[in-house]
Formats: sequence, structure tokens, C-alpha cells
Amino acid sequence: MSEGSATLVRRYGLATAVAIIVGQVIAVGIFLVPAGMARSVGSPAWLLAIWVIMGVMTLCGAFCYSELASRFPEAGGTYVYLREAYGDLFAFLFGWIVLLVLDPGLTAIFAIGLTSYLDRIIAIPTPYQPFVAAFVVVAVAALNIVGARLGSEIIKVLTVTKVAFLLFIVVFGFLSDKGNSANLAPFFVTPPDVVGAMAGGLVGAFFSFAGWWELTRIAGEIRDPERNLPRALILGVLILTVIYISVSGVFLYLVPTAGITSDETFAAQVGEVLFGTAGAAVFSAVVIASVLGSLVAYMMVSPRLYYAMARDGLFFRSVAAVHPKFETPYVAIVIQAILALVLIFSGSFQEILSLFFFVVVVFIAATVASIFVFRRRPDHGGFKAPGYPLSPLIFLVITAVVLFFIAYEHPERSFIGVGLVILGVPVYYLFRRRRTV
Repeated sequence: MSEGSATLVRRYGLATAVAIIVGQVIAVGIFLVPAGMARSVGSPAWLLAIWVIMGVMTLCGAFCYSELASRFPEAGGTYVYLREAYGDLFAFLFGWIVLLVLDPGLTAIFAIGLTSYLDRIIAIPTPYQPFVAAFVVVAVAALNIVGARLGSEIIKVLTVTKVAFLLFIVVFGFLSDKGNSANLAPFFVTPPDVVGAMAGGLVGAFFSFAGWWELTRIAGEIRDPERNLPRALILGVLILTVIYISVSGVFLYLVPTAGITSDETFAAQVGEVLFGTAGAAVFSAVVIASVLGSLVAYMMVSPRLYYAMARDGLFFRSVAAVHPKFETPYVAIVIQAILALVLIFSGSFQEILSLFFFVVVVFIAATVASIFVFRRRPDHGGFKAPGYPLSPLIFLVITAVVLFFIAYEHPERSFIGVGLVILGVPVYYLFRRRRTV
């Protein structure tokens, strides 16, 4: 069977789409970020206010992405919207950093994070931990190649499991006598350094929500995408917002801000309060299931971007191959897995990934801003972003604040990241020349 004779199939419904968003975004961050944010802002009121602000901002972004996905219901997501709004070069530069750094780096982080929590339950000698992480990546890649439907069912099960556990923590934590309302007092305290507190809080919250837009990469495989993609994006963001606010609230009810020793031990502290000495192990098991769900979802959606680039002739044509039997972009999945393995064994993926936080946020902001470009074109007759033009403006203004804080805190990394993106320009022209030959 030839490369072009097999195509991606619209096999996923609304439930799978929502599970992909929630399952991918909620990973280990839900157990780590509230601690750092609480120590940064210094009071429950500021913490909850930041979650609400970021939830509203993310919902506005989801409105815009819903319109874009309705207009272009095809594989590739952000890459496609950038291509249609600003041209091939700008879209390629986004795909360039996503392919080489962002996707493999996050895949490596998920795998290493899962392994580190597994080590808390069954001791894994340090020299063998990268091999365990590598095994996880290979296994998840194989699952996403040969078992597209099975992978979606696993994502749904793991997502329901993690959400159910988090809701149990919220209900049990507030209704039991394990916490103390005095832990929430004083409820409102203005931090001494308001700018620094807001920087830490907003950036932490932004990256806790980060990734909700990745569902659109798999738009070419969603049934009735003009209806299901907007519904999934909006519903998924609402679920995320409720979970982050409620979980942060119960965490602070159980452990006072002054008692937080570190981000990494915060979950264990909460687990000890709720379940005694076995609490740390219980939370470790839940984190493993949570991160595994994120990894399966991420390795499902991510390769569709390289697939789209290859279909456009901006990457090697073979990457656009769809397996004739399993109907998955198997070459793209293998590429992501191989690059992730390289980063796992290099041990430097976190430092590399940090260079691109600033530019990735710029690309996402540019994607939301593209809605102004498309509104000047003929009406596509699909979903329209509610509250336009206010909704994209809210997202862009708050994103600009986040970008300022990222650049302020890490100016050198931000500058280097921009420079590395620009290095993709000659690579783009190389592929464009190959396309025209």
C-alpha cells in the first residue's frame, strides 16, 4: 500500500476529546504548583483569585481556538492556524521547536516524573531509572501506533480515575476533621512584593493550564469536529478550572501556607494528613496514574503536527505516512519517541526545555490573535467565539503580562530561545526548495 493510500480516520467522539484535554493537562503539576503559588502570593485569597483569573483567560482562549478548529478541522492544530493566518514560514518555525524540543522534552519529563514516583513505591536503583523511563516511552509509543482505540479507552479510564480521586480528596478533606479552617487565616494578606508574587502565581497557573490547545492537533480524527471540538475545549477548560480551584482550596485547608516545606513534599504532606503514614505511597500511586494518562494523551496528539508538516512538504514526506492497518501516523510517533529517548539519556532536557517557554507562549498568543485575521475573511459558517472581540483581547492582555514576567525572570533564556527559533529559517527554505524540486 502506498504512503498516501491510508488516511487518518475520524474515530474519536466528545468523551474522548474531553478526556484528552483533562488527562493531558492534569499531570504532576496539580500536586506541585499550588504549593509554589501559595508560598509566592502568601494568602488563600490571592491564590484563588489567580486561579479564577487564569481560568477566565483560558476559557477566552478556548473560545478562540474553538472558532479556529471549526474553521480548519484538520490534523495539526496550532500549526495549521498559524499557516493559514501568517504563512508557511511562521507555522514552520513553531513546528520546528515543537518537533525538536517541546514534544520530546515534555515526553521525557513525563516519563522521568513517572519513574521517580514509581521509585517511591518500589525502589529503583538510580542508574536504572533512565532505562525504566525509556521503556515507558517505547511502550506508550507502541500503544499509540497499534491501538488507537485502546489508547483512547485507556486515556478515558485514567482521566476518570484521577478526577475521581481529586474530587474525593476535596470532599473528604473538607468534610473530615483532618483540616482546620484556621489554616486559611488570614484569608487575605497583601504580599510585601506584589509584583514578584503575581509573577510567580500567574506564571505557575498559566503553565498548569498549558496544553489545553493540543487537542486541536488531532482535529482530523474527531467525529463531527465543527461541533465536538468547541464543546470539548470549553467543557475541558471548565473542568480544569473547577479542579484547580477546589484542589488548591482543600490543600490549604489541610496544610497551612506556613507549613509548606517544598513543592515536591507538599503532596506527601497532604497525603499524611489524610491517610497517615501510608499517605505518601497513596499519593505516589495516584501521581503515577495521572502522569501516565498525560503521557498517553500527549503521545497520541503530538505526532499529528509533524504529520501535517510533512503533508505540506515542510518535513520529510515519509513522516506523513499512515499505517495501512492501524491507521495511525506511525513514523511521526516513532520520531517523537526516539527524540525523547535521546533527551532522557542526555539528562539535560529540563534545561533545554526551559529555553523555549517564552517563545511557545508567543506562538500561542499569535494563534489566538489570528482570529482577528480570519474575521476579515469570508464567514465559514461554523462556531463563533463568544464575546468577540473581548474574549481574544482578555486572553492576549493576560498572556502579555505572563510573557513580561517570564522575560523579566529569565531574560537570557528567553533571548536564547528566540535565537534558536530563528535558526529554523534556513531549514524552512531547505524544505521549501525540496518541495518545489
